[in-house]
Amino acid sequence: MAKSYNRNSYGSGARSGGSRARYSTSSFSPVGSHMKSARAHSRQRADDAGARAAAYDDNPYSRGAHDAGNPYSRGAHNEAYSVGKAKKRKRRKIALVSLIVVLVLVLGGAGAAFAYVSNIQSNMQKNVDPEMLKILDSSTPPGDPFYMVLMGTDGSAERDQSAEYAGDQYRTDSLMLLRIDPKQKKVTCVSLMRDTKIDMGKNGIQKLNAAHAIGGAPLTVQTVSQLAGVPITHYAEINFDGFKDIVDALGGIEVDVPVKISDPRAGYLEAGLQTLDGDGALTLCRSRHTYDELGDGDGYRAANQRMVVSAIGKKILNSDVATMAATIEALSKYVTTDMSVMDIINLANNLRGMNMETDFYSAVEPTTSEYSNDIWWEILDKAEWKKMMDRINQGLPPTTEDVVDEATGIVIANAGGGALSSDESNTARSRAKRSGTVSVRNGCGVAGVGAEAAEAITELGYKTEAGNANHNDYAETVVVYGDDDQKEDAQEIADLLGKGRIVKNNNEYIYSSDFLVVIGKDWVS
Repeated sequence: MAKSYNRNSYGSGARSGGSRARYSTSSFSPVGSHMKSARAHSRQRADDAGARAAAYDDNPYSRGAHDAGNPYSRGAHNEAYSVGKAKKRKRRKIALVSLIVVLVLVLGGAGAAFAYVSNIQSNMQKNVDPEMLKILDSSTPPGDPFYMVLMGTDGSAERDQSAEYAGDQYRTDSLMLLRIDPKQKKVTCVSLMRDTKIDMGKNGIQKLNAAHAIGGAPLTVQTVSQLAGVPITHYAEINFDGFKDIVDALGGIEVDVPVKISDPRAGYLEAGLQTLDGDGALTLCRSRHTYDELGDGDGYRAANQRMVVSAIGKKILNSDVATMAATIEALSKYVTTDMSVMDIINLANNLRGMNMETDFYSAVEPTTSEYSNDIWWEILDKAEWKKMMDRINQGLPPTTEDVVDEATGIVIANAGGGALSSDESNTARSRAKRSGTVSVRNGCGVAGVGAEAAEAITELGYKTEAGNANHNDYAETVVVYGDDDQKEDAQEIADLLGKGRIVKNNNEYIYSSDFLVVIGKDWVS
């Protein structure tokens, strides 16, 4: 049963008390009643402030005025992309490359195939920052669920040739956290709001999308990992040109556009079910001013981006060898990732047969909008975020049911069509089989968290008891086990808690129960 938002409660505009909750704390429903015009006016003013506004439409790369005091805020860009003979030549080239690849592989030209794969891999990995390899988690066994950060940046060939942006770091127009479970053939995609208020340490209080401008992809991945409390195994960064070419290489994607797109800065699309080429898909993903009178443009845009990612995934998983080759060729030119060609191929093979309607889950990070000192912020709802991440860590959808915006028909959260109850009941039945004892020790100094963790663990069937650790300075939550045959159960406990890692006891820990859980400061961070 899908949950609906009503237009008034999700409308963008003047906030009562200067804030608006994106989700309520009980059921992920938007709350608050607001006038529609204030935020749209403020966002428009932030995008268009100053003398440069008059020339904005003539310059597709003009940058909107920055939020006061924040050099990393930005307005949406207006990108114009040409069509015609150049596009046809490019499509013919991709088709020819695909044919050559298929012939090489089928006819057994191993040396040529190796050279081709090596070239593609070199293209994708040549811009990977060495610092990134230190940040990414390499301990996840092949085939196990892993987390990945997907970044969509405003980079493009036209932007690179613009003197205005010479020397600038690209900025993340889209940022998503993905949990991918190859064995269960399930993918969870959560949009992270670019205006999320983040403490970036020595860089001070910033918006989330400032991470890329400050420290590139490594700082972005590190920041997302800290925000979500999970290790990141892989990342991928794609620019506007690459996004278009991938969609075109697939022969377009089928998308049901919920609202007619009419946005001078992004483009125009009719509403309804249709096959979008690369330009059309990019228009859908970039537009937010279409929704100025309807509600939160950033939230709607993020939902559209997840819908497009889902459509791309569906098309790839159902594609033939030639189309797959063409897609990888397009990927290699515009995507930077730590993943190898074989990583990508193996993942695609493992996920083949995945039902995108029921096993692709999506949601948006729960936040409350706040306007202060002429800056719009998204303030993370930590309690709801923890609930969401706890569910995701267990392999469940982020929400218990679909959430659809009533004003636009846009899917804000997809819980697999609302068919989760069986998954959750199956999980509960498997948990009831557990037996044994777990000792929980509070090592973070915050009262009550040990009892909270112990109560959660009882859901697995264990008997638990809680107390305090020998000191309050544990940085990380750990689940300690003694024998190798307990490793899987220890990991299940860690997954349930959504924090920490498992540790085999080397006589460092003294306990008499089957498992020991020590709560660290990451529990409340």
